[in-house]
Amino acid sequence: MTENRRLSPGDTAPDFTLADADGNEVSLSDYRGRKVIVYFYPAASTPGCTKQACDFRDNLAELGDAGLDVVGISPDKPTKLAKFRDSQELNFPLLSDPEKTTLTAWGAFGEKKMYGKTVTGVIRSTFLVDEEGKIEVAQYNVRATGHVAKLRRDLSV
Repeated sequence: MTENRRLSPGDTAPDFTLADADGNEVSLSDYRGRKVIVYFYPAASTPGCTKQACDFRDNLAELGDAGLDVVGISPDKPTKLAKFRDSQELNFPLLSDPEKTTLTAWGAFGEKKMYGKTVTGVIRSTFLVDEEGKIEVAQYNVRATGHVAKLRRDLSV
């Protein structure tokens, strides 16, 4: 498998239109004029992804006050995302990318190391997209735990 091209600060963020947990379409262009954190995670309702999503939930007010929206994207179907959102009381959109087109376009799907083995899957990644749709921050292989705190430090939020 070829290595995906990874995004870097200054790149134009690949646009997407994906279904949210309720089946409504959400596009990256909906966020023009605001900064948005787009994060990719492997699977709803798994321990690490739940911890990460709850961290974003618990910090959403401060991120919002700083002018930052949050969107989470995984390969899960909308019905699974709705269960995840409701069980964890998540307060930001979760988007479904079962074909993994958006994950791939953002370099968040491909080969990764897991327990010493090379596997193909979702690469836990976080991006900050500016008001013009450009990548401001690109972080790959982030940790589920403590990631939001580090992101807030990095962004001085």
